[in-house]
Amino acid sequence: MTLRPLLLAGLSFLAASAAEAQTFPMLDRNGSRVAIEPYGPGIVHVTIALDPKEIEKGPGYGISGKPAPAGWTHRADAAGDTYSSSDLSVTVNAQPWPKAPSQMERYFVPSLPPVSIAVRGADGREITAMTGWELAPHEVSGEKTFRIGATFAEPRGTHYYGLGQNQEGALDLRGRTIDCRHNYDAPTGETVCVPFLVTDKGYAILWDNPSVTTVSPGINDRTQFQSRVGERVSFFIVTGKTTDDLYAGYARLTGRTPLPPKAAFGLIQSKARYETQAELMSIADGYAKRNLPLDVMVLDWFHWTRMGQMDIDRTAFPDPAGMNRELHARGLHTMLSVWPRYEREGRYYDMLASKGWFLKDPDGEPAYGLAIRSDRVGALIDSTNPDARQWFWGRIRDNLASEGFDWFWLDETEPDLVPAGKFYSIGSGDRFYNLFPLVHTGGVAEGSAKDRPDFRNLILARAAYTGAQASGAIFWTADVHASWEALQRQVPATLNMAASGIAYTSSDTGGWQWPNGPKAERPVLVDPAGATAMGPDYRDYPELFVRWFQYNSFTPTLRIHGQRPATAIWEYGAAAEPILADWLRLRYAMIPYLYSLGRQTYEGGAPFMRALFMDFGSDPKVADIRDQYMFGPAFLVAPVVEQGRTSRSVYLPAGTDWYDYWTNKRYTGGQTIEAAAPIERMPLFVRAGSIVPMGAAVKNTSEKQALTAIRIYPGRDARFPLYDDDGVTNAYQRGGGRKAELVWNDATGRLSASGRLPTGQDAASLVEVVRGQ
Repeated sequence: MTLRPLLLAGLSFLAASAAEAQTFPMLDRNGSRVAIEPYGPGIVHVTIALDPKEIEKGPGYGISGKPAPAGWTHRADAAGDTYSSSDLSVTVNAQPWPKAPSQMERYFVPSLPPVSIAVRGADGREITAMTGWELAPHEVSGEKTFRIGATFAEPRGTHYYGLGQNQEGALDLRGRTIDCRHNYDAPTGETVCVPFLVTDKGYAILWDNPSVTTVSPGINDRTQFQSRVGERVSFFIVTGKTTDDLYAGYARLTGRTPLPPKAAFGLIQSKARYETQAELMSIADGYAKRNLPLDVMVLDWFHWTRMGQMDIDRTAFPDPAGMNRELHARGLHTMLSVWPRYEREGRYYDMLASKGWFLKDPDGEPAYGLAIRSDRVGALIDSTNPDARQWFWGRIRDNLASEGFDWFWLDETEPDLVPAGKFYSIGSGDRFYNLFPLVHTGGVAEGSAKDRPDFRNLILARAAYTGAQASGAIFWTADVHASWEALQRQVPATLNMAASGIAYTSSDTGGWQWPNGPKAERPVLVDPAGATAMGPDYRDYPELFVRWFQYNSFTPTLRIHGQRPATAIWEYGAAAEPILADWLRLRYAMIPYLYSLGRQTYEGGAPFMRALFMDFGSDPKVADIRDQYMFGPAFLVAPVVEQGRTSRSVYLPAGTDWYDYWTNKRYTGGQTIEAAAPIERMPLFVRAGSIVPMGAAVKNTSEKQALTAIRIYPGRDARFPLYDDDGVTNAYQRGGGRKAELVWNDATGRLSASGRLPTGQDAASLVEVVRGQ
């Protein structure tokens, strides 16, 4: 499979064509038009409108899947129209012609013809039901449009997850109202809208509208979606026997998550910012000198001569091509920050303005700067325009990739210039408020696929939307504070982003903002002596960084970044450095496990950073545990997110036994324990019945990594598909690479493999069975 033809077709990759929109006849419910489109045995698209042309347009932005009606039947009777597959049935209930309204009803009963829809499993049990819809006329940015919405009945006791990134500290969204929009200035940290709402009751709702949306899950026994701009209600119901089935459905609708280059699983080193080429190279030298593994060096913002020049300042970076050649010779990769903004004095501004390739004010002039944040310079390229997208990639290719930079960091993808009240080429910024990160990352992915067809692309992006995972982007939680409070919020924020189908999400290790926190209330666990990463008044910052690094070592990507004097791991003091070095080496030992998990996500769609509801849905105690998670099938991770703590309570989910990773002590699930957490440790537990391949020490992922052990944590039968490939090409999409299925038979105490390991080693010689204490 190539990088998806949808990335090579301009805006056509954002919406299915009208010709594919109808698989069953449109229904009429007293003037309300309803369409049901199957996308597989357990997936349906529901569209409701007054104007049938709105239904004929097909699904909206980010939906690349095609209808799949095979196996579905349709019958009509007195109860309504029922569409059935082997997995579920969808009934659009009959609606009798309304009687003449009473005097009170003339005032208070909606004039919109009602529609109600029931969704049931193969056993006839109701999964969910849409009980009403909304189409309320109003005017937005001079356009006569509607506020649209739908209400769903709530199966009792449902818990809700996803909807993108929200940093208020919650995991279970039940009883909350989520402002689903991109908002860099949200008080607790940037919000990102990915309108995929996942439940623990075997279904999910993918809301199909890119305008500002509010979602209220589980309030007054119902769940309500409401979007500011639209002429129809459009949503998908995705069902499945397991949570992973829901993510397979999301991938079918919006595209696979590509396997990132192997280097993305190693250490990504960054700073805001490296001032010179010499400074950047000194950091790379520092890792090599200390024999510490490193994979990617990042050059952040203001490396350019002027905003929008899309160049490298040769006074600070006199030989970027030579710098990249030297780093490549060491097995390293490089990433460069590219902003979508252009100032008036830049070389491209007049041309872009003349072509109309900027976000515009209502008067048709380029929107310039953002006065509300004293962020006053630059116009935003309009990436909804396919010609502008193609031009943008062309400048990256010719001006920057030509200097040897491998990958690109697309910052400000919210976008930072708020589109409300402004206009894109395809319509108002209000109508397409959340769309920019999809088209902007998609344009670069499209260009890279065309011009570098066998080079595995990687994009770092600050915001996402439905389908953005298919561009090969990895995401992070934006410019969070360097504080314990911010660290606490990162865990549920990343878990819900992953629960939204965005598998690769993490945070700036140590926080991005200048280190500034309240005075420590408990004894400081890491002596700050010798630290240069912060001012002398923030004595517990090295401790915070250690805890953050431990946590990010068990997230999909590990990246150090921040607006501080120093960021490399030896710059937090002599006490912190050996702890950080040990965790960095552990991260690299885990790469055979991590990379295999990445392959599984590519194949099946499910994230491998997993809130506990995904794997232990039958245990009611896990529904809102927001500071623990599974990392793949084996590891239960319990980050320490409070200053001065040397232990923390950990809930071990029921239904399995657990091994303490550090001591091998075995525990029965279904209990809460107090786990030791000296500063050198973050509590880690391994589920009984796990296979964990461990890799040899390497300087970076360009080295072929042998296995040192295949650890078996007995207690049940287990399987693990071990995978490896060249790590840099797209051959994996065409069947490249090698896979061996590892199988543990708990009764016989034997491990077998379906073939030779990808490393060429013999599996039996590597087995280490952990004996619980």
